[in-house]
Amino acid sequence: MSFWSFCKLVAAFGVLAIMAFTALLAYHVFISPLGGIFAKIIPTPVRVAHAQPVADVAQMLESPEMPDIDPGEKAYQKAHELLALGKLPEAREKLNTIVTVFPGSSCAPVARKILGEMNLDDILSSTHMEGKKIHVVKRGDSFLAIAGQNKTTIDCIMQLNSMLELKRIQPGDELLVMPLEFRLLVEPRRNCLSLWDGQRFIREYPILHLSSQAHAAQKSTISSKAAELGGKRIQPQAKEYRAADKVIQIAKSPVQIRGWNGTGDKPTGGILLRTEDMEEITLLTRVGNEVEFR
Repeated sequence: MSFWSFCKLVAAFGVLAIMAFTALLAYHVFISPLGGIFAKIIPTPVRVAHAQPVADVAQMLESPEMPDIDPGEKAYQKAHELLALGKLPEAREKLNTIVTVFPGSSCAPVARKILGEMNLDDILSSTHMEGKKIHVVKRGDSFLAIAGQNKTTIDCIMQLNSMLELKRIQPGDELLVMPLEFRLLVEPRRNCLSLWDGQRFIREYPILHLSSQAHAAQKSTISSKAAELGGKRIQPQAKEYRAADKVIQIAKSPVQIRGWNGTGDKPTGGILLRTEDMEEITLLTRVGNEVEFR
């Protein structure tokens, strides 16, 4: 055997010895102490926690002490912080995420309420111009004609322009108008009615009573709107209009949407809402708006 072959053989045995020693040392550290020289090198073995059996993990997941994870709660906490800091656009975005992405969250009801109040403030504000425009009165214009041209109602025009009664208008006068393109969504299972602008949530209202005819899934439109007082129909420009009972009729259906203050005889059939909620919905809808029962 040549000298170089002998050197290679010795080196190979050395490598094997080091590998064997390393394997034994790993066994001593991670599995079971070996004593002897290994105990002198590492007298207190450091153990790596073994993974718990699958059965133990499953038992932990099923334990009543494990808290439920609510994905909407973190978004709500952030929205609450943003509201406190006065960062309304950012807060609105977070609240809208809860309503549309996490509707089943425990925070969703309060998020819908806060977001609805913020949206309504903007809609009825004469300074917040999103979704609104200025109509310049032309010769021959009337309130009814202006409402028709702008897909709105006389009631809404009076509200936005702070009118208690209709006044005479002249060419060149400016009126703030808002096209009413909202849709109504009726959800019998949740016992609520909500207002939407396309896919954007606007506001939600609790339903006090829902007739059996309103449970079937369908899409329809508002066929008529009326205000009644003492058996007489009241026009929006009349002084008695605010105190009148509002009625929204659904097309091709016996279902009506009415307000009820909780006293006296309860109207039969249809959908009953709180009186103040009915006033808002009447103000924000027009004949032709979509109504969906889901």
